[in-house]
Amino acid sequence: MIVRVLKYSCKTKKLLYSILFFSILAMSSCKEQPKESESVEEVAAINYLEESTESFDERMRWWRDARFGMFIHWGPYSVPAGIYNGKEVNSTGEWIMNTAPIPISEYEEYAKQFDPRKFDAKKWARTMKESGMKYMVITSKHHDGFGLWDSKVSDYDIVDFSPYGQDILKALSEACKEEGIRFGVYHSIMDWHHPQAQGLNYPEYNTQDSLKMNSRFPEYYTNYLKPQVTELIENYDPEIIWFDGEWIHEYTHEMGQEMYQYLRGLKPSVIINNRVDKGRQGMQGMNKEDDDYAGDFGTPEQEILEGAANVDWESCMTMNDTWGYKLNDHNWKSAEVLIHNLIDVASKGGNYLLNVGPTSEGEIPEPSLERLQEMGNWLRTNGEVVYGTEKLKAHFKQGDDIRFTKKREEQIIYAISLKAPKKDLVLKFVKPLEGSKIELIGSDIPLNYTYSEEEGLIINIPEDALSATGNKYAWGFKINGVERIGK
Repeated sequence: MIVRVLKYSCKTKKLLYSILFFSILAMSSCKEQPKESESVEEVAAINYLEESTESFDERMRWWRDARFGMFIHWGPYSVPAGIYNGKEVNSTGEWIMNTAPIPISEYEEYAKQFDPRKFDAKKWARTMKESGMKYMVITSKHHDGFGLWDSKVSDYDIVDFSPYGQDILKALSEACKEEGIRFGVYHSIMDWHHPQAQGLNYPEYNTQDSLKMNSRFPEYYTNYLKPQVTELIENYDPEIIWFDGEWIHEYTHEMGQEMYQYLRGLKPSVIINNRVDKGRQGMQGMNKEDDDYAGDFGTPEQEILEGAANVDWESCMTMNDTWGYKLNDHNWKSAEVLIHNLIDVASKGGNYLLNVGPTSEGEIPEPSLERLQEMGNWLRTNGEVVYGTEKLKAHFKQGDDIRFTKKREEQIIYAISLKAPKKDLVLKFVKPLEGSKIELIGSDIPLNYTYSEEEGLIINIPEDALSATGNKYAWGFKINGVERIGK
């Protein structure tokens, strides 16, 4: 057994007994059958919070190799698009119900207008593939409580409450499978719409009674939250469950650990972020290192870690300033910034989950598509510097403009220059294997180099080599070599 920053054993026997009970219930619908040599009781008794290093690494392998995914925030909040009663709301688009604030009955009218007739699941999946993305995560339910699938637990969803009447998650999960994109869902723990979930965090209920926590939240957790997430796993087979909203007072650490164990019992291979539990520290999203919190990866939000981490993590970021669609948000990051972010994240051993906020009609905004196309063009030539790579042991960068990655389980190091290098590129932390060649990715022009312990690796760059790559954002050098530690 192992102990990791993000994953530890249960604290109490009481919690473990509860977990085992739910695991036994889950076995009847488990998609991943136990080995023939294992009894139902043995499988039900598996403590997924004490997973071996080998099992964890195998389960996380595809996710680590993927490096780049699409986040999608979409729901009725795309109808007002950041504007309420003729005024711009000072928040991200998906928080408009809370920050305006908008009464439930009034917000439901937006849900009744949510009719995305231009939604094309196959087009979205092709966009992801052409952009170089390997997986995606879509909001099955955000904090407003509205579901994008045909839930049997509630009628407040796209099929039963909206004129659209079609299952968004079903169409998108099938389209992603056709294009080879791994399908994942975001699910909010808190819920502004459900009466058993409303408490301290909801301005609309600013009465004396609302100063107390909602004592009915455990009912919501048992009878609504868990059954809905169960539907997602059993009906759409997601490979990632991405929780959010765990910061509310009513949700407990014990609920988080029990939820993690329960869902792994339904689908042992599923990957679950650290927001299933209460451990993450603010927007940096990484867990406290001195406590036992469930979750497979950290979740920095709108930021990239300053340095490399020894645990799995994923930076989720927007292209402009909002997650959900906001009509007047035109503060778009450039394609160059987005590509450099991806490289920076990969050099530090993380994944990059880049968000789009579709319109209420079901279209990804054109500025997002333009940037995704640029990223895809760059990745088609240079993808090997990102996919299937890992961070170096001691050095993820040299100066401000050079990042390093390493091909997993091979003696291949990539040096990525974020600016067009001059005549020579000097690398202090890489030693080439004797007699090996160095390549400028995207160019067939041979490169000469010298190496010495004193001066390091000096790569000579012919005048026309950079232009031959067709790149304008970043240049990757493929080196058969090893890292120089302590230099």
